[in-house]
Amino acid sequence: MTESPQPLKEDLAIEIEQNVTVSKNHIVDPEMPSEPEGNGAKNPNINIDTSVSDHGPNHTTSDGSPPKWGIHEDLEHLQEDDMILAATLVIDAKEGRNFTFKTDPTYVRSYNLYHKFYLRYLLYFMILFNLSLALFERPAKSGWEIPYWASMLLETMCLAFFIYRFLHSAYFSQREVFFRDTKNWLILVVIVLTFIDMICYVIWDNVTHSTRPIRWSRPLRPLFLINFPDGKQIRRAFRNIRRTVPEIMNVLILFLLSVLLFALLALKLFSRRDLVYANGDPYFETYLDSIWDLYVLVTTANSPDVMMPAYDSSNWFALFFIFYIVICWLIFMSIVLAAIYYSYRKNLKNEIKAAVYGKRRKLAQAFDILKVPHGGRQVVTYTVWCELMKRVIPNRSRSHIDLLIRVLDIDGSNMIRKQQFLKLADLLELQLSEVKDRQTFLEQKVPVIYNSFISRIVKLVVRHKAFRYFFDFMIFVNAWFIGFDLDEADWFFLGIFMLEIVLKLYTFGPREFFRVFWNVFDFVVIGAAVIASAIETIEDSTYEEFQLLDYLLVLRVLRLFKIFGSIKRFKVILQTIINIGPSIITYGGVILVFYYIFAIIGMEIFQNLIHYYDYYKEDSPPFCGNSALNGTQFYKFHYCNNNFNDLLRSLVVLVELTVVNQWHVLASGFVAVTSKVARLYFFCFHMCCVIIVLNIFIAFILEAFILEYTIQKVGKLESYVEQKIRDLGLGIGQTGPRQRQLSAANDNSELVPNEELNIVEQPDSDSDTESIPDLSVEKGLRFHLKKKSRKKVEVLLQQMFEGEIDPEDEGPENETEIYVDKGPRRLTLDTVA
Repeated sequence: MTESPQPLKEDLAIEIEQNVTVSKNHIVDPEMPSEPEGNGAKNPNINIDTSVSDHGPNHTTSDGSPPKWGIHEDLEHLQEDDMILAATLVIDAKEGRNFTFKTDPTYVRSYNLYHKFYLRYLLYFMILFNLSLALFERPAKSGWEIPYWASMLLETMCLAFFIYRFLHSAYFSQREVFFRDTKNWLILVVIVLTFIDMICYVIWDNVTHSTRPIRWSRPLRPLFLINFPDGKQIRRAFRNIRRTVPEIMNVLILFLLSVLLFALLALKLFSRRDLVYANGDPYFETYLDSIWDLYVLVTTANSPDVMMPAYDSSNWFALFFIFYIVICWLIFMSIVLAAIYYSYRKNLKNEIKAAVYGKRRKLAQAFDILKVPHGGRQVVTYTVWCELMKRVIPNRSRSHIDLLIRVLDIDGSNMIRKQQFLKLADLLELQLSEVKDRQTFLEQKVPVIYNSFISRIVKLVVRHKAFRYFFDFMIFVNAWFIGFDLDEADWFFLGIFMLEIVLKLYTFGPREFFRVFWNVFDFVVIGAAVIASAIETIEDSTYEEFQLLDYLLVLRVLRLFKIFGSIKRFKVILQTIINIGPSIITYGGVILVFYYIFAIIGMEIFQNLIHYYDYYKEDSPPFCGNSALNGTQFYKFHYCNNNFNDLLRSLVVLVELTVVNQWHVLASGFVAVTSKVARLYFFCFHMCCVIIVLNIFIAFILEAFILEYTIQKVGKLESYVEQKIRDLGLGIGQTGPRQRQLSAANDNSELVPNEELNIVEQPDSDSDTESIPDLSVEKGLRFHLKKKSRKKVEVLLQQMFEGEIDPEDEGPENETEIYVDKGPRRLTLDTVA
């Protein structure tokens, strides 16, 4: 069973509140290091901080006896390399890394070098740079194309860095694990294929001038983004897709078989009736045409056009199409979404489970390195803890390190057991600040002025609700002026809103001000509007010459959405959108990968077959420069600008195909200039990006909303670490320790579930002023605990799952066992729900 924290004494709270370690026998000031007791020889391999002793701040044990060890006895089993390895494992757990590396000192240092931020960001730059080369390679926008040798030289530079990262990773990784990992083989294969493609392209271009050479390796470039370990979020999303597709394949196959069956029926019903579409095209003339028309009907893009010739012939034929829509669109598409959601949810839980187990295994390895026996238990002592923290969180004060051990120490012995040590990553993820960290720039530079009476009045006004209500009202008034095109008051509103920004910056400081999205939005929009207005006034620009100011003023009115967030019935929806923002970026990266692959393939197939010319100029080539488009809907609807002649236009076409509306008309244009085989390209894109990827994204939105809604209804969701911090009274906005209403040992009464505890917290408001706590009143070291509605979805899922497993469970040795279905289980209402 998990041991509950012991009740805390008032003097412990005062001790931490004053940022000074206090005991009955000794007082240690953080700024005045004391000499440790004991004259034992120090371990020459450890750089020991002589300001701490083996039992922490207290130089005596709880019973008043001298400590049992000297410093050298705590550290005699450790060397410097052991501490570096343990610190590396702790940092891995905190950052969510899942590497299996060699533990020899040389390899550990190489592993730490691999994760330096500058190498990681350089990798990101090289990947994006490699992807952007398609903007300048044939086919490219007019004036953007560069010689192929220049493009290849730049790509070789990127590949050289990829090879360095690959070899660097192989150097410190365990060989059997490294070469068993598919993503490492994919990186190597893509590099080799790219070089082969370069050689083939050069030979092709110089030997055969009558044909157009193809760079067939370019669609493989996004695989670097997926398979390098630094892109773990996108790789996790792709891994989820890879595991979801086989599980929904039965539904997709049955759906496609149904389309094939209905296409056969349509061919027999309509092919011999001499029916034609309104534009004169033949109606269900061949089996392949029937399959295509009915597949498009599932997307509703050609409804009711595809039905009208048969319906005009006989009203009874409407039953065929109604029955088809009910079966293949209403039922099958809903089942596909349901199957994807079920599979996604299961795989998501397995991903979170693997992340939790991976974090615990790293911390368990670090604990095994640091532990010493004490009282029949394995523990990490205070001295070892300080040495570890000096490497994990360098440049932090002794008081900072002391406070961290207080949170994990359950009995006041200044020693940490394994169960508590496994929660270290959660503790390190929480922001802990000292007084100087919470001071604004002006408070640090001119404290006399910032803390003066007038300044306190200004800060009090800015933090008051009336301040927000006034400026919200001014936003409504500004929207009214914009709606009635009254420009005379533009400078007045800009001045009012600039005053709001200046007062908030003065009160909260730049660091806290720019942490709020709407503050950043206001600063950018209003600042740009002021600059644009000044330029417009100085240069005396006309309305036609300078319209930027109008756009910026309209953007400012979008802040009205912030007001909607304070309304309870809208709060869950808007908060869900805010919380899933980072994950939307991840899935945006997934969609971009698919877009890039299909864009490159589309450019190689359809480049320069369709061109855009002014439709109304007499000297413009007709039919988009291709007579095959004569009489097609593609040309009649003026879709000529939707082509694959460069990367940017190709991406626009793919976005239009994703929206689905008129996608069959777009496809018909490229079919007309090539052949009906081109339909396979558009079919594959729709199947991959619309049916699978977008439905998985919808499943994520559903799960995120259900999670957010559940959290809002059931109350707080706190980890053990957050509960302990609140017990100590060390969170921002708390006035003192939270006293749990624990019953006496001989009392059989139980706490009421979800009992409200006596704790003073900041109001759970989404206001851009109230959501910023007044940090100036906080004393000593304080933790910044996020409200349940401000946590990332992944953090909430991890906290929910960790409550279902044993506190010391490190998971199976083989991580793949996590994803293995254990077979039938007892069916309960909870498992179904």
